[in-house]
Amino acid sequence: MAQTHDVIILGAGGAGLFCAGIAARRGRRVLVIDHAPEPGRKIVISGGGRCNFTNVDTSWDRYVSANPRFARSALGRYTAQDFIALVDAHGIAWHEKTLGQLFCDGSARQIVAMLLHEAAGAEIALGSAIRDVTHADGQFTVVFGDRHATAPSLVIATGGPSIPKLGATSFAYDLGRRFGLKIVEPRPALVPLTLPGEEALFRELSGVAATVVARGDGPGFREAALFTHRGLSGPAILQASSYWRHRQPVTIDFVPDQSPGWLLAAKRARPRAGLRSVLGAALPDRLAEALAARIDAPSEMANLRDATLSEIERRLSAWQFLPNGTEGFAKAEVTVGGIATDALNQKTMAAKHLPGLYAIGEAVDVTGWLGGYNFQWAWSSGWVAGQAV
Repeated sequence: MAQTHDVIILGAGGAGLFCAGIAARRGRRVLVIDHAPEPGRKIVISGGGRCNFTNVDTSWDRYVSANPRFARSALGRYTAQDFIALVDAHGIAWHEKTLGQLFCDGSARQIVAMLLHEAAGAEIALGSAIRDVTHADGQFTVVFGDRHATAPSLVIATGGPSIPKLGATSFAYDLGRRFGLKIVEPRPALVPLTLPGEEALFRELSGVAATVVARGDGPGFREAALFTHRGLSGPAILQASSYWRHRQPVTIDFVPDQSPGWLLAAKRARPRAGLRSVLGAALPDRLAEALAARIDAPSEMANLRDATLSEIERRLSAWQFLPNGTEGFAKAEVTVGGIATDALNQKTMAAKHLPGLYAIGEAVDVTGWLGGYNFQWAWSSGWVAGQAV
């Protein structure tokens, strides 16, 4: 015989657990189902085990989506400051790192414990594979393990396919399609980029890092870039990857701290120096050597015309790489794309065409920048759905 609930939430990650807590505290009978053996697995490994749980600079325009403004309502109704207040109420010590990022002083497991405490009124069924989900007569029926459960409200909170070793799948998209929701093509985001064979000179720089401004088809990000044996990584590259599309270049400013004319000034000050030596004053030695080799300039600055130096400056500040791909969902922190926002109510996360169906968190086509933005979307979208179910 099927068990009856008010709300069934599929997924015991950040968004699902938070939504469960909000709904349960409203007196709703909540069931959370997840095939994983433990809750909040992505939370536990995030932020080097300390969970970058939000960002004080959260704003709707720091999210990638076919409709970026969709996130504005939820982010405005449940803010980073609201979640910080909850963390404080649970006595979890935290600190701010660079660029507004907040981390636990202790362990990411403190955030999971907080979410479970908040969701104490909900039933959480772990290690339960979902065998079927159907809808009829205003009720959703979920078959999982050897059980059946029904509810008038169903929340899809199973995330995207990034980090499959933790059990991540495209289940949310398959289920969304079954219920008539459109899917924006998913792709890996916050992910290292790979370079083709002709860029072998740069792959030989594996382990070298530098502060740059990197951009795909979007804003520029000033952070560290890291060369790897496969291509490009580091925070600046991960950020740019969310805006990168196949066959598009990634543009890197290797000298963001240099003013226009800096090479001309170096020529006046050090006419006998080589370009490699001048670049070495602004960049790591191995990177300076690689860039100088690609530019293939004469041995001494004095032998370079001013116009040539200006062109070299331009190239260094807008150096283009043409990646041949990414390291895929296995290395992606999140997914761009997912359940299309035009099918959802931005104030409740409810499907417009099917009463009782909701989608939250990474399952939806809303993807934040690196640095706590995606967790804040999980909390905000989970909160507004939890208030509505």
